[in-house]
Amino acid sequence: MNYEVQEEISMDNDVTRRTFLAALSASAAGVLTGGLHRILAAVPEARDSTFQLGGDLLVNRLGFGAMRLTGEGIWGWPPDRENAKKVLRRAVELGVNFIDTADAYGPETNELLIAEALYPYPKGLVIATKGGNTRPGPGQWVQDGRPEYLAQAVDKSLKRLKLERIDLWQLHRIDPKVPVEESLGAIKKAQDAGKIRHVGLSEVTVAEIEQARKVVPIVSIQNRYNITDRESEAALNYCAKEKMGFIPWAPIGGSGSRSLSKPSNALEAEAKRHNVSVVQLALAWLLQKSPVMLPIPGTSSLPHLEENMAAEKLQLSADEWKRIEELARKS
Repeated sequence: MNYEVQEEISMDNDVTRRTFLAALSASAAGVLTGGLHRILAAVPEARDSTFQLGGDLLVNRLGFGAMRLTGEGIWGWPPDRENAKKVLRRAVELGVNFIDTADAYGPETNELLIAEALYPYPKGLVIATKGGNTRPGPGQWVQDGRPEYLAQAVDKSLKRLKLERIDLWQLHRIDPKVPVEESLGAIKKAQDAGKIRHVGLSEVTVAEIEQARKVVPIVSIQNRYNITDRESEAALNYCAKEKMGFIPWAPIGGSGSRSLSKPSNALEAEAKRHNVSVVQLALAWLLQKSPVMLPIPGTSSLPHLEENMAAEKLQLSADEWKRIEELARKS
């Protein structure tokens, strides 16, 4: 399976049992929340639930990745368009104010759907989009970093999203055929023209981040990362040092064999011991891993959305953290 297809699955600091259960009261009946309060004891340290993206955009750290709200192969409109809009609206109701999309999702339909569901946008909602990947067909992805193409991509995303300025525009992939200085030079011009507020990168190394920062300020990195896939640890550490946002795609493993919801996962026994889901453990682990971590789990299911968002209230004790770390490293 193309790695891009696996890019899906993708409040309060003083949490008490009463406030936590109240937050779950609106959850769908199928949500796995039965015993989350059990692991609120002995919390080692309060965790910030927000992050200042670019130093001036306050976002709730648990966001939403909209890629799954498309057709098969990340192509075309979702099978149930009305349900997809309900998912987006419910995400915002649950506290999401950071939504990630891309012009390549659909292509184009994902951005159009977000505007259709949420425009006029609620105050404080940050929509991050990406450009630089073209779609010849379902499941196919081809980089295009030509300056003229990227300049056009920014303008088209603005129109589809009904925005005057994109809060976070990310280079979806570096095109190996085009010097990154040329690609980002066009984005710098768009930023100077007021079309883009902040710039981010996706699937890059530390060296590539440093190279890009010589052209334009970079405020976030979006690389594949989750509790069992930590190849981007160096990039995460760099972001933590530089106070840049780190947006892990596939935060719960993505689809197929690497999905953390797959039966026989090494974390399954630990999740069952607390009567929670592996997904909730994995998201809570990410949020406690680093204060710059901005997970964007995606889903087209309202019950799964409820389950994902419940993880924001979950804090792990030092002993639980250690045990989960050990299990994850063995998987």
